[in-house]
Amino acid sequence: MAIQLSTTVRNARLDAIETAIGTTPVLKIYDLTAGAPADTSAAITATILATMTLPSDWASAASAGAKALLGTWQDTSADNSGIADFFRLFASDGTTCHMQGTVSLTAGGGDMTLDNTSITSGQAVSVTTFTLTDANA
Repeated sequence: MAIQLSTTVRNARLDAIETAIGTTPVLKIYDLTAGAPADTSAAITATILATMTLPSDWASAASAGAKALLGTWQDTSADNSGIADFFRLFASDGTTCHMQGTVSLTAGGGDMTLDNTSITSGQAVSVTTFTLTDANA
């Protein structure tokens, strides 16, 4: 039998992620030319397409083993042009990476969905969906 956790424990683990990352984290969206690094501590060579400082309370309270974005996640003027491929979520210092994952359009299978993955420098970029779901149900 695999380990199973109660919803209370799963929710607590998810809320601990937001606490550890902290308030007003920085989200950076990268292009696909270099591909995502192996892990969050690996050096990054990809081009930053969009940078956004997230709200102080950036995720909803965990419920039923899931936690979704809260507030508006948007860069009103993209940094560079390219095709969005992955993201990194940093502490408010913008340098301590705590999370990374893929991006796509809705139903594209990414960990995070954007309003548009073909980004042009200067355009607005919005995250439309982001949900963390805890395993071990």
